[in-house]
Amino acid sequence: MNLVRIQKLSISIPENLAEILEEEIIYGRLKSRERLTEEMIAERYGVSRSPVREALRLLERDGLVIREARRGIWVAPLSLKDFDEVYTCRIELEGLAAKYAALSNDTERKGEFSGLQNELTDAIKRNDAKQFFLVDVRGSLLTYTLADNKTLTRLLGGLEKQALRYRFHAYQQNPNILQLSFDDTARIYDAIRDGDAAKAQDLTENLIREIWQKMREGIRGSFGAE
Repeated sequence: MNLVRIQKLSISIPENLAEILEEEIIYGRLKSRERLTEEMIAERYGVSRSPVREALRLLERDGLVIREARRGIWVAPLSLKDFDEVYTCRIELEGLAAKYAALSNDTERKGEFSGLQNELTDAIKRNDAKQFFLVDVRGSLLTYTLADNKTLTRLLGGLEKQALRYRFHAYQQNPNILQLSFDDTARIYDAIRDGDAAKAQDLTENLIREIWQKMREGIRGSFGAE
């Protein structure tokens, strides 16, 4: 996924339109529970309703929009219940990805973590939560690539799109989460580079678990329990 600044473009391919709408949802420009119509999206992006219809099906598949018969389509709601479900699943799946990434023999790709760590450091110094988020996502994708497990990547891919909404919200709203993620991510990168699978898995699971617990009340306050 290429999380970049959204511009109004003429889109003809449903997958491209879905990607743009996905970014709008992750960044919160399309709000939780916001009503969507094919007409509104078609007019906004200058496309026909046919690719809009297919793009919305793709977003529904990924859990980013919901559809109810005779009631329409909405941006999937953020809530404490949904957050708990997503993060409970993420803990072990992300831990496994870090473990398998550490076991990879691809030292050249592992070396890319050094550049990412420098970019995270720069984002922290500038207190740029959005840039930190973008680099952090690239680190996750690199981890999945190194893990080289198609089933795990598929499971994380569907889950991650929902999780990204919460990650971006957390980084924007809570500077302590940003610092916690920065400190522990550096240790995770080191463990993966060093080939320490057990440490990489343990650090990743602990980080996600700690962020989960620290974010819960903020998520409840912002989006409600259900």
